[in-house]
Amino acid sequence: MRIVLVALTIVLFLILFLPAYFVLWIVGKFNVRAKTAASQALVRNAFRACLFCAGTKITVLGRDGVPRNEAVLYAANHRGLADIPVGYITLPTLTGFVSKKEIRKIPVFSWWMKNLHCLFLDRDNMKEGLKTIMQGIEYMKSGYSMFIMPEGTRNRGEETELLPFKEGSLKMAEKTGCAIIPVAISNTAAVFEQHIPWVKRAHVIIHYGEPVYPDSLSKEDKKRLGASVRETIIQMLKEDRTLL
Repeated sequence: MRIVLVALTIVLFLILFLPAYFVLWIVGKFNVRAKTAASQALVRNAFRACLFCAGTKITVLGRDGVPRNEAVLYAANHRGLADIPVGYITLPTLTGFVSKKEIRKIPVFSWWMKNLHCLFLDRDNMKEGLKTIMQGIEYMKSGYSMFIMPEGTRNRGEETELLPFKEGSLKMAEKTGCAIIPVAISNTAAVFEQHIPWVKRAHVIIHYGEPVYPDSLSKEDKKRLGASVRETIIQMLKEDRTLL
């Protein structure tokens, strides 16, 4: 029953909010930031409705420590499809997600993503991937935060075992001097992936870590920045397991 409610919520959002999309398209001709803020508010409410229908309880930790007046780079582990909805309804800043290129082909859904300054990464084409990272750098210089999952794909292993991070994704913070916010997301696979095709009630934790400013690190620490952020997330995941 829950899967039906979630699917219906998504379909209704894509259909009923289509006029709003075109209104915001016009707004964007005069004020891009207003368009982005309104789009994120609408998408956040849609995701909140989806998670409510899924019976998902969310515990948020550390959000007060995220800088509000500057762009940041969120770097999170990736466990399930619920990661992005959980992220969007708890983010304190205007933020675009870095997604795989295949999502670009989904009509209407990808339109909203573009409104939110989301990026579509081609992981098989180094040249195109570099262009995507450069676009993310420009977004961050304009004051928009970015959210990446440096594992590159969903991790189907143990909750506290992360795949190796793809170092290039952290370049957006290194080139802009913006803070990296480690983000640990626990138990999202329990919403859907652990019992496909059913959606089940679950308790999810999203934990925002302390900001890491690349410019404040030593040369040696910069060389292992990705590994260091990965280790931080693993430690946060281990700590948060006691709350599930």
